[in-house]
Amino acid sequence: MNRTGLFIALGLSLVIGLLFGIFPELDLKLAALFYDSTSTSFPLKQNGLASLARDGAMWIAWALALPALIAIVAKLLRPDRPMLIPGRAAVFLLVTILLSAVVLTNLTFKSYWGRPRPVVVTEFNGPWQFVPWWDPRGECGRNCSFFSGEGATAFWTYAPAALTPPAWRPLAYVAATLFGIATSGLRMAFGGHFFTDVAAAGLVSFFVIWLAYAWIYRWPSTRLSDAQIEVALARWGWPGYRLWQRWRGREVG
Repeated sequence: MNRTGLFIALGLSLVIGLLFGIFPELDLKLAALFYDSTSTSFPLKQNGLASLARDGAMWIAWALALPALIAIVAKLLRPDRPMLIPGRAAVFLLVTILLSAVVLTNLTFKSYWGRPRPVVVTEFNGPWQFVPWWDPRGECGRNCSFFSGEGATAFWTYAPAALTPPAWRPLAYVAATLFGIATSGLRMAFGGHFFTDVAAAGLVSFFVIWLAYAWIYRWPSTRLSDAQIEVALARWGWPGYRLWQRWRGREVG
C-alpha cells in the first residue's frame, strides 16, 4: 500500500476510463468472447464446477474477514478481555470489506447506476439496450451491472495481503491480484458483468484499502495504535456488559 501502487492504480483508472469511454464497443467485444451465438447464451453459466468456483471465491474472501468481525464483537461483549487479534488489523479488515463489498457496490452504485448486465442486452439476445460504463441511465432498475460486487469482494483480498510480513507481502499482493482477476473473469464468462464493471470493482477496492491503510497505519495525524482501538471498543461495550452482569446478579466496576 505504497505510493507506487497508488500511481499504478490511478494510471489504470485513467487509461481504462478514457479507452472504454471513447470506445464503449470494446466492452461488447470482450463480453462476446464468452457468448455462444448458437445457443444464444453464456455457456459457462451452466457449468457446475465454474459455479462452485464462483461461490467458493466469495466464501474465501469473507472467511478472511471473519476473524476481524469475531474479534470486534467479542471485545464489545467482553470489554474486560483483550482482543483476539490486534485492534488496528480488526478495524482495517472489517471497515474495508464493508465499504468496498457492501456500501459502495450493493448499497450505492448497483442500486442507482442503471447499467444492464451483458446477459440482458440486445447484442446478446436480451431485451435492454447496452450503455457504456459512464452512463447511469440504463434500463436496469436494481442489482445492476456497474460495478461488480463480487469483483470488489475478490479484490478486497489486497487488505489481508497488506497485513502480511514485509518479506511475504509482494507474493501476497500477486496472489490477491490473481484471485481478483480469476473471480472477475468468471463473472464476465457468466454474462454477469462487462470488463469495465470488474475493472472498476478492483480499482475501487484498491483505493478504499489504500486510504484506510494510510489513515490507520501511515499518516501521523490520524495514525492509531492497537491500544487506542481496544480502549475505544471497551468503552462502547462496557455499559452493555455492566447491565448483563447486573442482570446475572454480579457487580462490576
